[in-house]
Parts: sequence; C-alpha cells; structure tokens
Amino acid sequence: MADDGGASYQPLLDLTAGEVRRAVDGWHAVLRIGAVNHRVWSKEPPVLGASYAAELPFDGDFGARAYAARRLWRAMNGRAPGPAFHQLSKQRRERLSAAIRALDVHSAGGSYRVIAEALFGKTRIPDRAWKTHDLRNRTIRLVQGGLSLMRGGYRKLLRPGRKDE
Repeated sequence: MADDGGASYQPLLDLTAGEVRRAVDGWHAVLRIGAVNHRVWSKEPPVLGASYAAELPFDGDFGARAYAARRLWRAMNGRAPGPAFHQLSKQRRERLSAAIRALDVHSAGGSYRVIAEALFGKTRIPDRAWKTHDLRNRTIRLVQGGLSLMRGGYRKLLRPGRKDE
C-alpha cells in the first residue's frame, strides 16, 4: 500500500520490469534481497521510490503474513531475515518426490509393479507374493499421494498444519 511518506514506511527496493507482473487480482512483485526472494502484492502498480506499508488482514493466515512481513522488514533494514516460516523435513521432501515420480509413471499407464521397480529397484520386488508385499502397499499410497497433490493438495505444502484441521 503506497503512502506519502513518514518515518515508519519503507521504500520499495530495486524492482525491474522482469520482477513485476500484473494479474487479475493486482500486481505481484518479487524482491530479491540478499539470497532471499520476498513476494509482494499490491492493488496498484508499484512505483520506484515510493514508500509502502504492509496491510495485514486478521484472518486465518495472519500469523504467516505477519511473519513474512517481519522477514521482509528485517531484510530491507540489512538484518538477517531469519528462518522461513515453514520448512519441510528431509523425509517429507523425499516422500513428496517419490509420490510425484509414482504419479508420473502411473499417468503414463505404468502398473503398480512397474512403479515399484522404478522407485525401489527391480531386485527388491518379489516374483511371487507381490499382491501382499509391503512395497506394493507403499507404492499404492505413493500414487494416491501424488494424485492428491495433483488435485490441489500441493497448496497444503505452503503452510504448516493447523491444529483446527
């Protein structure tokens, strides 16, 4: 939100035409400060040299927005922005990667056995007792997880789990 000035407002930093785009809901900009990208939205086109203030609605995402605004303020003032609001564990990232790979093979028409061989290696897949093998169940769950991500579940990755869900 633009403002005429004042000590508590910060200038918008180094925007170039490639970092700003117009969308149906307003203007989206990416500010690169140090090694961190900060995403900013505005109702009106950004003006270089203008001063801006953050407007944060008191909704279910207030905590995440306030944290992001604080990180941006710290970066604009030469301080370390601090850790990201929500980070996925290594195990979670590996499972998501496997789910996407499983979804790719499934979408190409691969059977669960073919998917399991691609994910876990052919030597780990038994010739007999495949129908009751734990890797078959794990493969099915990975495909289901990939389908869930494809159908919009990826949005849940953007925010931490809520206690009320």
